[in-house]
Amino acid sequence: MRVGVLASVAHRTPPRGYGPWEQVASTIAEGLVARGHDVTLFATADSLTAARLSAVVPAGYEEDPTVEAKVAEYLHDANAFAHADGLDVISNQFDFMPLSYSRLVRTPVVTTVHGFSSPAIVPVYAAFDDVARYVSISDADRHPALTYEATVHHGIDTAAFAVGPGDGGYLLFLGRIHPDKGTHAAIEVARRAGMPLVVAGIVQDARYFAETVEPHLGRDGISYVGPVGPQERERLLGGAAALLHLIGFDEPFGLAVVESLACGTPVVAVERGSMPEILRHGTTGWLVAGVDEAVDAVAALDDLDRAACRQDAVDRFDHDRMVDGYERVLTRVVEEGVRR
Repeated sequence: MRVGVLASVAHRTPPRGYGPWEQVASTIAEGLVARGHDVTLFATADSLTAARLSAVVPAGYEEDPTVEAKVAEYLHDANAFAHADGLDVISNQFDFMPLSYSRLVRTPVVTTVHGFSSPAIVPVYAAFDDVARYVSISDADRHPALTYEATVHHGIDTAAFAVGPGDGGYLLFLGRIHPDKGTHAAIEVARRAGMPLVVAGIVQDARYFAETVEPHLGRDGISYVGPVGPQERERLLGGAAALLHLIGFDEPFGLAVVESLACGTPVVAVERGSMPEILRHGTTGWLVAGVDEAVDAVAALDDLDRAACRQDAVDRFDHDRMVDGYERVLTRVVEEGVRR
């Protein structure tokens, strides 16, 4: 099967640090190559892949200030669809903009919906529902206006994550520093639980960071270590007593949660969005309603088995299972053709 994987050009594929869309695109591309498919990865020119790389954007626009984001996106999408005739199917991992090309080519386009950044973008997806083939990343993130081919949970290379002892004596926040991700709630829980908190991730909302995170740094064991790469991320996750994922929105998936489980580290998460699909309450973490319950959950971490957390990640979220899911969907779509 000749597959085009269309990645984001915000970051390199795979990302050096933050870049969940790029990471998913990389995992799919490498997995399909390993299974003998003819794969073209459309990504930044500095990307690393065993597939054929097709690039017109030198580097990610979030990493290189000389790259103009919208110009890069349009050139990137146009390049991918210029190659459509030589492909059996395109796996679109780059949001809704590539849909605008989907009626102009005969090659079927399977679009993974990585969440809805705003209700305002739903009409774009709905406008192409008759020809697009949608994959959701969790059942919770499905929109009733759209037709889906399948739900395929994200997967990671669990073998690349070592099980940590969790003996660091700290709680961990890992992710975008943004109100949606609940960094402020993690700080409050850690203070009330009497435990240090390590905050790691990119600052996506500078005002939020300045007003609700920065004033606490250096006090009560609260520290910020910035964005972290794979090795540092693994070390932090493996040493943490728990990952705090106290979201204030309906999380579409949550890669950091699965990475935490792969390191044997349980997760305390607000019961919203995909969290009930990802976490097994009382086995791999605790699902809570808010800060008060999260404080109680931290006190009950000894009731959870780190080995069970690791095994659940291997059984349910290894990258081979994700590639299985995409291979099935892409094969079925190629056999059926562009329209249902």
